[in-house]
Amino acid sequence: MSQNLKIFLGISYLFILSLFLYFIFLQIDVSRLNDFSYYKEIQINLEDFIGNNIYLNLLFFFVFSIIWVILLGFGLPLLIVSGILFGKWIGTFISVISISLGALILYSIATFFFADSIQNMFKGRFAKYIALFKKNEFFYFFVYRFVGGLGVPFPLQNILPVIFRMGKSNYFFSSLLGLIPNFFILNTIGSGLNDFIKQADNFNFLDLILNKQIYLPIILFIILLIVATIVRKKIFGKT
Repeated sequence: MSQNLKIFLGISYLFILSLFLYFIFLQIDVSRLNDFSYYKEIQINLEDFIGNNIYLNLLFFFVFSIIWVILLGFGLPLLIVSGILFGKWIGTFISVISISLGALILYSIATFFFADSIQNMFKGRFAKYIALFKKNEFFYFFVYRFVGGLGVPFPLQNILPVIFRMGKSNYFFSSLLGLIPNFFILNTIGSGLNDFIKQADNFNFLDLILNKQIYLPIILFIILLIVATIVRKKIFGKT
């Protein structure tokens, strides 16, 4: 059964990704990709569309994000898009909730179907963390999320706690809280890109970087990386 489910998840992920990319490319005029005014038109159309159907679009994004995470999609594209579409505050809120819920569902599926396989693949590699997480799984998984998952790719981050046999409520709430700082920064960058396109008459990379709505969250992201590195070494480096 687990092998069939793996095949189903893989095919479903590729199908949804292909469908999503197909829909996106249907809306793109390739001949105008070098024309900055084309991006301004897209921005105006998106803003009108989202503004006229805000609750429906929030629901669509919420459901899509859950499915995307369940099918092992990466978080970064969703965070930039949510910032562009909904702004930094609403974008952060909707992405944190939906991605945390999607991660919880993925974790539940992995626990039910693939627990033995995951234990065999990763228990040896992450053995030094098992005792640590069992001391206080909520706190250490919160830190784990906050520091970026110790460099582990996001889809894999979501299923690794299977080897710790982590409780689902602790998994969800520690994920939700631990992801907020990074998600807010990336949504802010997405929102800044949207505002830059709205206000600029033409594209200039230097103007983009010097825009405070871009460089401030980038500075915050760098500071967060430094803090996360210090925390990671202090808490996980001694194990």
